[in-house]
Amino acid sequence: MCGFVGFFNEVEKDENDKKEIIKAMNDKIVHRGPDGEGYYIDSKIAVGFRRLNINNLEDGNQPVYNEQKNLVISFDGRIYNHKEIRAKLEQKGHIFATRSESEAVLHGYEEYGENIASMLRGMFSFVIYNINTGELYGARDHFGVKPFYYYLTENKPFIFGSEIKSFLPHNGFAKEINKDALKMYLVFQYSVSRETFFKNVYRLPQGCYFIYKNGQFETHRYFDINYETENKPFGEYVKLIEDTVKSSVEYHKSDGNIKFGSFLSGGVDSSFIASLAMPDKTFSVGFNVDGFDESMYAKELSDILKINNYKKIVSGDEFFEALPKVQYYSDEPHANLSSVPLYYLSKMATEIVKVVFSGEGADEFFAGYAAFEETKAVNLYRKIPFAMRKIIGKTADKMPHFKGKSTLVREGKRVEDYYIGQAFIMTDSEADNILAGEYKTAMTYKDVTAPYFEKVKDKSDMIKKLYLDLHLWMPNDILLKADSMTMAHSLEARMPLLDKTVFELASKIPGKYLVKGKVTKYIFREVAHKNIPSEWAKRKKVGFPVPFSMWLKEKKYYNILKEIFNEDFVSKFFIREKLLLMLDEHFKGEKNNGRKLYTIYSFLLWYKIYFMAEQI
Repeated sequence: MCGFVGFFNEVEKDENDKKEIIKAMNDKIVHRGPDGEGYYIDSKIAVGFRRLNINNLEDGNQPVYNEQKNLVISFDGRIYNHKEIRAKLEQKGHIFATRSESEAVLHGYEEYGENIASMLRGMFSFVIYNINTGELYGARDHFGVKPFYYYLTENKPFIFGSEIKSFLPHNGFAKEINKDALKMYLVFQYSVSRETFFKNVYRLPQGCYFIYKNGQFETHRYFDINYETENKPFGEYVKLIEDTVKSSVEYHKSDGNIKFGSFLSGGVDSSFIASLAMPDKTFSVGFNVDGFDESMYAKELSDILKINNYKKIVSGDEFFEALPKVQYYSDEPHANLSSVPLYYLSKMATEIVKVVFSGEGADEFFAGYAAFEETKAVNLYRKIPFAMRKIIGKTADKMPHFKGKSTLVREGKRVEDYYIGQAFIMTDSEADNILAGEYKTAMTYKDVTAPYFEKVKDKSDMIKKLYLDLHLWMPNDILLKADSMTMAHSLEARMPLLDKTVFELASKIPGKYLVKGKVTKYIFREVAHKNIPSEWAKRKKVGFPVPFSMWLKEKKYYNILKEIFNEDFVSKFFIREKLLLMLDEHFKGEKNNGRKLYTIYSFLLWYKIYFMAEQI
């Protein structure tokens, strides 16, 4: 696991000047690889690399060259089938100088060209530079586990790398906020568009590769998410899932006798992975507030598995202390509350191990969220023609609150008209109501979601939700959080469930096996139950519950938000009086504005760090 950064020269520069610039850029991501650095520099390009050495191999340094020295690669991630790729390439006459995964990718590109990305199994982002032609080829993994950003605008250098913060030292980088990003962030809690919060900085979409040559940039998709269900018996799918996940875990452990740990909550995903991987240690986190600590379940399972468990209990003071660091390492404003416990979880784990297993992917592959629940009452109600349900929903929406109102309103709409993923912080109108002048936009959340729904317009409602989550929620929230918080502490996270072979199987499973009434991830839980006690296999998903809304009712934490809301710069983005009103309503218990306030507060912290030079 590593990081890289690079740029094409906008004008000819002295080699020493380029080395000074790329070194400063590379130092910005030292946390991604504190164990070594490397550089490639010529008249056209400069690339820097940071190395995290998890297995003490001497041949893991980069950049890496092919035999002819006309191709050079800088790579971040893990390729779990690199040995198979290497064996085929050796049969074709390729000569390897190292045992590294990056060299397997490089020779693979030499042999298969742009098709190499689709042949890889793992998590990755990389660039390959052709020294003779000046062409740059790069790719990002199938689901977006590893980040890839680039800066592209007329008459400016082309800059690329693992983290946006590494672009800042380049004197050709114009740091400017993307005014179109704020409103949708307030709705979704994360940055949703391809262009980031930094103007002209883009994220390479998951499952894509790019080619940059002679100032021209183009992207191509090598992988997309397709659903073609196959009606096999339930028991056959149970066996297939178990075998596939076990195989994936073994692949993720296949790089030698390194000590590794596992993140462990009280839920089924991490518990199942821990039971299969049998790590050296498990790591858990909770809060010192009643109802917000599930670490005892992790300890119980660890005892059953005979694995030492380490846990961290986070206080309110520690939570607020970590927030600026969380925003800094996230690169963009990010308002998923669970980033903070993950920050402390990673900090604790890295003191003991360099690699951890984690359970990401199961919810998005096997329909694990509450939004997928289907009660008998709802299924019966859906037998009413949609035109009638639409009228009932509109009528109910205008009525005072009553039990079942939200269900009637939702069932009177198409999925395309209400679903945006696992976080819906505020409506478009609520965002416009608090935003200042130029940050109000005509853009709505449907402008973001519609292109994705269009691609699965003939599929079931469940598939539509899964498809959207896999393109927005997972890469831009869940995986960004996982990568940024673990790499902030030089910790490598591996996700055996988020594997292309696991998805290939999951995409064929009929919806009736995924959800049964109010039981989400139904078939996945049945598989897990064969390996862990039923208490863990059947426990309802809660994620990382965080008591932020409760803390905001304490004067100390209320004052923290009130102080920043009253700073002069805030009125550039928001109508200050409305923020203060929201805060007071929450403090007095009149409304629960906790999630909205956290989303706003996270943005303001991020802005102070990146645009006002606030120290973290």
